Amino acid sequence: MELSESVQKGLQSLGDQTVLDRCSFPVVVDACFRSLLFSRGDPAVLDLPELKHLDKILLKQIHAAATTFILEAVKHNADKSTISFSLEELTFNTERVETFYTTLKFHFWATLILFVMSSSIGRGPAHIKDVSWRLQYQMKNGQLDKVNEPFYLISLMLFYCTSAFARLQDLVGKLKDAAKSVEKASQV
Repeated sequence: MELSESVQKGLQSLGDQTVLDRCSFPVVVDACFRSLLFSRGDPAVLDLPELKHLDKILLKQIHAAATTFILEAVKHNADKSTISFSLEELTFNTERVETFYTTLKFHFWATLILFVMSSSIGRGPAHIKDVSWRLQYQMKNGQLDKVNEPFYLISLMLFYCTSAFARLQDLVGKLKDAAKSVEKASQV
């Protein structure tokens, strides 16, 4: 994943143990996911007692970088090795990489749905037309002889309202209004 210089600097601060201690790190990571999934831009998401000792500007830079990285990881469907490599390259230690990845894995599907829904072209987000799912059981894979884990396959059928489609809908609405007006005028 290619990251801008400002995102790299923010992530380096997130990984720096002198900036965020062992207790503050998971709180910041969790706050980043909460801001993406639940708060809808509420600035109070970073107003936590565990983070009061941090410089507000630095905290906002870390937050912006971490949320950008989260969305990039979801966008590229990054696996653990890609995330680990990217974060270790930015001076994250193994414990912080594991904490970040575990949190990302926990919130992955919700973040992916948010990402897909907000990345549509046109006036509004995509609309879910249909959902299909199935439960599967993985017994082994290429790396391990025994995995023995259930997992869900979820497919979303999305409908995107593009600007051309929206204009067409507006035209149809205007034509219906005109037809009603003509009908009323002919009855008089």
